Amino acid sequence: MSQVTIYTKAYCPYCVRAKYVLDNKQVSYQEIRIDEQPELRPQMIELAGGRTTVPQIFIAGRHIGGCDDMLALDASGQLDTLLNS
Repeated sequence: MSQVTIYTKAYCPYCVRAKYVLDNKQVSYQEIRIDEQPELRPQMIELAGGRTTVPQIFIAGRHIGGCDDMLALDASGQLDTLLNS
């Protein structure tokens, strides 16, 4: 299974939804809470190509975007392929 990293904040409904999808697929992930570690926010922005919103999701080191992007990948069947590569 591919390594998954997700940058989040507390009380972010999109973060909750993204984690729910990953949990439902029984995917383990590294969660980086930028509200608890604000010094990591610039790193997230750089890795995400300038995107500043959360969540920002990475699978196997590849930026896939936010929650809506991940849901679109899931709907098209591509998310499982990325997760299992």
